[in-house]
Amino acid sequence: MTPLTPLAAEPRSAEVTDWTARLGWVGLLLLFVVLAYWLMRQGWKWRASLQSALPELPTAPEDPGGTILSLAGRYHGSTAAGQWLERIVARGLGTRSRAELTLTDAGLEVARPGAADFFVPADRLRGARLDTGIAGKVLTEGGLLVVTWVHGGQLIDSGFRSDRAAEHPAWVTAINSLSTENTTTEGAAR
Repeated sequence: MTPLTPLAAEPRSAEVTDWTARLGWVGLLLLFVVLAYWLMRQGWKWRASLQSALPELPTAPEDPGGTILSLAGRYHGSTAAGQWLERIVARGLGTRSRAELTLTDAGLEVARPGAADFFVPADRLRGARLDTGIAGKVLTEGGLLVVTWVHGGQLIDSGFRSDRAAEHPAWVTAINSLSTENTTTEGAAR
């Protein structure tokens, strides 16, 4: 019979961390993250080059007329009308930002600190509605004010969210009545 040796009799140390392998894996992970970011940026640039035919955005006139409504909130982006995932990034329309909207007799002025301001003339407004989402942003029912307008022969939906969502229905009514007036006036002039 062989004598039993207690397990504690053999000195044993903890496993040693293989720092070379660990640093290698961390380096590979960082490389993967940088590559993914670079590919996303290239995709954004590619989309902008595809949309480069979009003309420059109009600026507000010197005398925009009387103010109908104003709103402070966020601009969430623009898409091809009716295609809420087809984001438009050309001319700065893909840049999310704070926004101050002013609806006047002349049109819709969008002032965006840190991003390019733009103006939608009243004769280019095609309507407004409440919606739940636009590319990259999904909200509760009626949480997004979507304004449809024409620019460069293309129908565009632009999404806004007021700091006070209770203002949205008044905006829909005002923009729809302004766009209807302009459509009626346009039709009578022909």
